[in-house]
Order: sequence, then structure tokens, then C-alpha cells
Amino acid sequence: MKSLVKTVGYLEGSSFLILMGIAMPMKYIGDDPTMVSIMGSIHGFLFLLYVGILFFGVGKHWNFTALVHGFIAAILPAGPFVFERMMSSQRYQLEDVKQL
Repeated sequence: MKSLVKTVGYLEGSSFLILMGIAMPMKYIGDDPTMVSIMGSIHGFLFLLYVGILFFGVGKHWNFTALVHGFIAAILPAGPFVFERMMSSQRYQLEDVKQL
């Protein structure tokens, strides 16, 4: 699950940077909205997939704070890249409360 979050996070972050850095200038400077239509759809799908994976992982793999931070990271440019480093630091791991 964690590798899936990492992969989708990188794809989502990259699609956002491409959308803002390449597609939007092509639309407003070059008068060609084609790239925005394509990248906007791809980014929208990846955003929903990323947040969905985070949502389903809460309670099984990590705590609720991970969902909140992950959602905020998905909104910010390059946020998923920073969030992935936070995830790999074991910051959001569930504590094992079932010690018998």
C-alpha cells in the first residue's frame, strides 16, 4: 500500500507540475487549450486516486493525520513529494495497542 501511495503521489505531483508549468502557458500564451484538456483530466483522475488511496489506508496502515496532510499535499505544487518523505519517516504509523 505504501509503494502504491508513493507511485501515485509522484504521478499526481508530476501531472500537476506539467499542468501548471507546460499546459497552462500553452493555453494562455500559445492559444492552444488542447494540452490543458488532456493534462487536466489526467491530473483530476490521479488526484482522486491519490486521495482515495489515502482514505482507504487510514486505520489500516496509518493514522488520520496522514489523510489530512496528504490531502493538503495533493493541493500544493510538489506537495506529494514532500509528503512521501514524511510517510517514509514512519511519522504516521499506527501504534500497536494490542499487546497481550
